[in-house]
Amino acid sequence: MFLLVHGVYLWAVESLFDDSFRFAQLTDLHVSRSNNSALEDVRRSIDDINQWNQAHTGKEAIDFVIVTGDITEAGDRHCMQLAKNEFDRLTIPYFVVSGNHETTWSESGCTDFARVFGADRFSVFHKGVFFVGFNSGPVLKMADGHVAPQDLTWARQQIDSIIAVHGPKTPVIAVTHYPLQTGDVDNWYDVTSLLRSYNTQCIIGGHYHRNLLFSADGIPDVLCRSNLRGQADINGYTFISLENTDDNTTLCFAEKTPGLDTTRVWMELPMGDGPLLWGDRIATPSYDVNLENPQVKEVWRVNIGVGIYSAPAVSGYDGRCEKSARVYIGDDLGVMHCFRLSDGKLLWQQHVGSRINSTPVVADGIVVFGSTAGEIVALRENDGSFVWRVQTGHGAVMGCPILTTISGKQSVLIGGNHHFYALELATGAAIWTTEIAGYCVSRPCIYDNKVYFGAWGCYFYALNVQDGSLVWKWFNGSSNDKFSPAAVWPVAANEKIFIVAPDRVFTCLNAQTGDVIYRTKEHMVRENIGISADGQVVYSRCMRDSVQAMSALSDQPHTLWKVSAEYGYDHDPSMMLTSGNTLVFGTKNGLMHGVRANDGKLLWRHKIGNCVVNTVCPLPVNINGKNANSSACVVTSSDGAVVYLRAK
Repeated sequence: MFLLVHGVYLWAVESLFDDSFRFAQLTDLHVSRSNNSALEDVRRSIDDINQWNQAHTGKEAIDFVIVTGDITEAGDRHCMQLAKNEFDRLTIPYFVVSGNHETTWSESGCTDFARVFGADRFSVFHKGVFFVGFNSGPVLKMADGHVAPQDLTWARQQIDSIIAVHGPKTPVIAVTHYPLQTGDVDNWYDVTSLLRSYNTQCIIGGHYHRNLLFSADGIPDVLCRSNLRGQADINGYTFISLENTDDNTTLCFAEKTPGLDTTRVWMELPMGDGPLLWGDRIATPSYDVNLENPQVKEVWRVNIGVGIYSAPAVSGYDGRCEKSARVYIGDDLGVMHCFRLSDGKLLWQQHVGSRINSTPVVADGIVVFGSTAGEIVALRENDGSFVWRVQTGHGAVMGCPILTTISGKQSVLIGGNHHFYALELATGAAIWTTEIAGYCVSRPCIYDNKVYFGAWGCYFYALNVQDGSLVWKWFNGSSNDKFSPAAVWPVAANEKIFIVAPDRVFTCLNAQTGDVIYRTKEHMVRENIGISADGQVVYSRCMRDSVQAMSALSDQPHTLWKVSAEYGYDHDPSMMLTSGNTLVFGTKNGLMHGVRANDGKLLWRHKIGNCVVNTVCPLPVNINGKNANSSACVVTSSDGAVVYLRAK
């Protein structure tokens, strides 16, 4: 049996590759409310594994099962629980990691996975081999896969704890969902660098729904078939056997069809007392663009060692004195950080218990934000102590708050899970709550005494600011909630509301009625938008290379300019905000851009990393004839970087 010691499941071993053994892999199950066959396929595989072990013992038996992500189609807790109910019928241990379908869309802020399965990563030492599994999917927004810095730290600690006892030649097998390839996982090189420093034999995953072998920077990266039946009559899964003889040790991969006693071997990998490295090393991302743009400077950079998935907020800065200004950042482990703007010095931290995916707002000495623990939280700006905490009772709060005045009082508006809230800033007292479909992740827009926002429930809403009553809601025509106008921060001017969504349509709505003024697919835009200070121009970023400006005055789609910003393919929901006369935005692969707002001229580019750049916090700059193109911003990224940039 397995023994849990310090969070690691252990079986005692004598030496390298103690004995032959077998385990099974299930991946890409895609259990959903609308597709009963997916759950039937899971049930059939579980039955087959149990029946196999009833008929086989010793080396022929299956010792345990790994499940490598995309367990559900929609990332919902109901379907996770359905899958877990089936896994729990196994007569042997099982270990799971999440996939992108559990992390990209999640009304719990990706916290339900660990609640249902106990954890979203695992480490198991079995008969001389150490298995380490961790999440590799993007978190709550469209992006490439990404392994969070805290997971990399954890993986290193887990492996180090094992080799301290069993020696540096201890074989390691990594378990992920995504393959560690360029275009799949943005920081693959951080992961392979870690794994190459140990005796890593291979990486096992899924995602592609078919059997494949890649080289992950020289490490065999094995993807196995989906559990789904596809066009076949019966589904299938994978048997993986470590076959140890006097002459050699191999890892054998075979397809298993439920109900059949035979398997189909499709690959054998040699194993040994050193890592099996094959194929060419892959070039790591280049930062040469920074040498080409010396006018951009990183004033300071702080790496907090934890993923960040929300934008920063800055208070107390008017473009002149930085000493009293502060920067606020919420992180993946539920900590709100406060840094001094002038030099990045950490002033205080406050832990709120669960992931913060909400960009804070600051006013009257109070910092307000939501957390995936279902709270709306207010901290004192000077020391981070709690002013108030409101437990909504409705699940994760991932919307970004905005301030307004209701009945003469400074108030906070924020979207949550199936609800939208208005609270008094000073006390947290509820003013009103309105039920909505889906959950919010964006910052709303206030215009003409209405608050506008979308949610992951297919609708875009206009509520009365004073009482929360519904003015109108708009449906884009798709019943697929993945096309919801939810991630965009809407903008408004001239009695119009402008949004872009995953349907890749630029939409202009009547602010009073919600009627469509126009919709255009001309530019293939997605989930990012901005507006000029005078309300005359709306900006958006195309999914390939180009930035475009549309007239905010016209009742027909009228393009003012469109230029290439040389970023390639991108779908990062990073809004386009202005610092001085410059549009500033980032991409899914860490590339920052400064584009002149009046004509789209590309002023500068600067690479801060190779992962998702969240929406920037633009800073005011003094504009005159000599520095008309100056800009400044604070920006965060999913690898835990906080960067203060200035460009001249």
